[in-house]
Amino acid sequence: MGGMVLRELGSSLYIWLEWITRFAYLHLLWVLFTLAGAVILGIYPSTTAAFAIMRKWLHGESDLPVFKTFWINFRRDFWKSNHLGLYITIILFVILVDLFYITSMAESSFSWMSVPLLAGMLFFSFLLLYIFPVFVQFDQSVLMTIRTAFLLMLISPIQIFVLMICLLAITVIAWFFPAIGFIFGISLYAFVSVWVAGYSFKRLS
Repeated sequence: MGGMVLRELGSSLYIWLEWITRFAYLHLLWVLFTLAGAVILGIYPSTTAAFAIMRKWLHGESDLPVFKTFWINFRRDFWKSNHLGLYITIILFVILVDLFYITSMAESSFSWMSVPLLAGMLFFSFLLLYIFPVFVQFDQSVLMTIRTAFLLMLISPIQIFVLMICLLAITVIAWFFPAIGFIFGISLYAFVSVWVAGYSFKRLS
């Protein structure tokens, strides 16, 4: 009886260690390929490749060749993901410039001018939560990807809330324990995002 319990514990420990290693390896690939693309051209293809692998893992494809699969997705979606990234980067830049502008104004002006900007930032944050899961879930154009993410955002308020809480928790934990973010980083964000988004995708079926 005791030997059986020990074997079960050993098996569970092995599975946990295996997945910890996979998450760390996926994050390492994300960092290396991002750097290989000089960051600017590498970060979006690396992110979509990481999300694609996480999606396969969550669908039961746990034995896939990680490096080969990452490279295939990185190369195949290089221009498409950078096209999507261009929209994301431009919008983020505009928001940051506007935020800097209104915070440099008088306090009375900030109180009313900040409302639409903050609302826009919140809207874009919600949209961004679904962008990458949608990208790897559906074979769509960039504009259709954004449209689908927007639709999912509207019909999945509960999933949006859960996803924000989970990602915020990961961010806080990584802030207090930087090693977690350094080792696992994108893998944790991809896991939570793809997992929660999967429930929203069922509503489109």
